[in-house]
Amino acid sequence: MVQPVKAWLSLVAVAVLATATGAIQAQNYPTKPVKIIVPFGAGGPADIYARAIAQRLSEPLGQQVIVEDRPGAGSALGTDVAAKSAADGYTLLMISNTHTINETLNPKLPYNLLRDFAPITQVNVMPNVLVVSPSLPVNSVKELIALAKSKPGKLNYASSGPGTPYHLAAELFKAMTQTFIVHIPHKASGEARASVLGGQVEMMFDSLPTTVQQIKSGKMKGLAITSIKRSPLLPDVPTVAEAGVPGYEADLWLGLVAPAATPAAIINRLHDETVKILQRPDVRASFIQQGTEPIGSTPAQFAAMLKTDVERWGKVVKFSGARVE
Repeated sequence: MVQPVKAWLSLVAVAVLATATGAIQAQNYPTKPVKIIVPFGAGGPADIYARAIAQRLSEPLGQQVIVEDRPGAGSALGTDVAAKSAADGYTLLMISNTHTINETLNPKLPYNLLRDFAPITQVNVMPNVLVVSPSLPVNSVKELIALAKSKPGKLNYASSGPGTPYHLAAELFKAMTQTFIVHIPHKASGEARASVLGGQVEMMFDSLPTTVQQIKSGKMKGLAITSIKRSPLLPDVPTVAEAGVPGYEADLWLGLVAPAATPAAIINRLHDETVKILQRPDVRASFIQQGTEPIGSTPAQFAAMLKTDVERWGKVVKFSGARVE
């Protein structure tokens, strides 16, 4: 009986020591620059919003917060670097729904999103928009669905590649409308957008901030927004759900995470300071003007959202047959 008690006491002592060490680390944190890894290319939404936060986070932390772009392997390269970094609060990662999609899309990932990272907060959410070529004789989602059903396999949609949020937004639309529209993958969003603008491909789901000017100028027709509510950038454009596909939602989002064993006190500090930034009137106004809504969820709320998102997009990945190429 003595040995089990000693073993139990040893475990308690280890836990107390770990908690005390984490508390000391958090009390002194940070004592050097903090890095946010962006596993996507420079100039994209993740890079833009990571820099917006980093710039403002430096002051309350008292240390420089730098952004390091580490693109490659569909976000897996930079994400793996972050997963294997020290869990001390000095390496953070900006993630998106590309990460929740990849959990099913790529079974050979060297990390597990839900296991290897500690959520800090969801930064924002931004809608996609369903756009069609001006030459396509439809002006509403219902008309598009009717045309697609009358010509199964004859309409095409563009995307920035298999397994991307834009690809799966279209596959979700196909599943919910029971239509057969052919996927034409491209190497980048700009190329896919050019195909729709040029009329080579009939439609695509694209980021609202990057297409709003083409819609307003008449170079594209914006049929519907993929969020659950309309965008102030295009207040007259209905949501997909309003336009005839109840329950449809396929937004883009960004969030901050840290390596899983990062002390809770540090996670909470980073959360609190980031949320203060997102709640600033000037920041909120800037985000909304760009077509995105600041969020600032708690770590627990973000963790629950990630789990739900992995499950939701996992079903779409399996339905679509998307795979890493």
